Amino acid sequence: MKDPYQKGLCELADGIHGYLQPNGSWGLNNAGLIHGKTSSILVDTLFDLHHTREMLAALRARIPQARTIGTVVNTHANGDHCWGNQEVAGANIVASARGAQEMAELPPSRVAWMVRGANAAVTLGPLTTVARGVLGALRVKPLHHMLTAAPFVARIFAGFDFGGIDLTLPTQTFEKKLTLTVDDRAVELLEVGPAHTQGDVMVHIPDAGVLFGGDILFIDSHPVVWAGPISNWVAALDTILALQPKVIVPGHGPLTNLAAVTRLKEYLVYVDAQATQRHAAGMDALTAAKDIALDGYRDWLDAERIAVNVDTVYRHLEGRTGPVNVVEMFARMALVARAVRH
Repeated sequence: MKDPYQKGLCELADGIHGYLQPNGSWGLNNAGLIHGKTSSILVDTLFDLHHTREMLAALRARIPQARTIGTVVNTHANGDHCWGNQEVAGANIVASARGAQEMAELPPSRVAWMVRGANAAVTLGPLTTVARGVLGALRVKPLHHMLTAAPFVARIFAGFDFGGIDLTLPTQTFEKKLTLTVDDRAVELLEVGPAHTQGDVMVHIPDAGVLFGGDILFIDSHPVVWAGPISNWVAALDTILALQPKVIVPGHGPLTNLAAVTRLKEYLVYVDAQATQRHAAGMDALTAAKDIALDGYRDWLDAERIAVNVDTVYRHLEGRTGPVNVVEMFARMALVARAVRH
């Protein structure tokens, strides 16, 4: 096996390849292909059409079975794992029922609008700063959040083009567990959400000891808990530890091992406890996010995600339901990112 964290294909076992995208930060997810003599399963597509086409070209240049992909598994609803679905025309697209529902709720056009607005605000420069102050004073929250998030959003999504994406939804859904086959090899889909999102799925190939963790696994970067509760995510990590896979492909980051799974579990338990303490003390979620020490995770990317993670803990403690205000969460992450850099 070549260096496990170069961009592109790496062979994980006979008939199983990963496709890795360093450095694993925003939008740079991993995917993979499970193939036999007559069939194949693609685990996730990528964030935009360009990146998905690049991956498919690499797969097809090396693996003949990738020229006709019969099944795609979307591990969850975030666009970096499913917005390239249209590039695998005719495939049966499989996701959890909750994942498919969530996918329909956040179309690519909405993110494209947010990124266009962010780029425009950055271009305006000082005028944006003035406008943000005025809108904040007037309590015009949606536009204030948008302008606060703008530089951060423009930076993290600069490498992607969301134009031309047609939301291509799953054609088959399941709950809890589904077993697919590649020739005579069993491929187990395990629903472990809500955790990162509402319908997280992991893909386990028992005979090879290979597991694709989707975004249940962020390695060398802070996870982002959009859905929660954190206890569900911890339970999903316990499932991985019980399965004892030999090769683990995270949703983001390099190939990993059980020790790193345990470390991620420790992080989540720590954040949950720290946020719960601050909630009990009456501290608001953004202040708490800035207050929690992350010294033990200083070398991990994307520390700003603590803002979302703390808010999710607060939402569950308070029994708040309904969709997350994504723009507000990006605004909070922008504020935390600014504080971390300074």
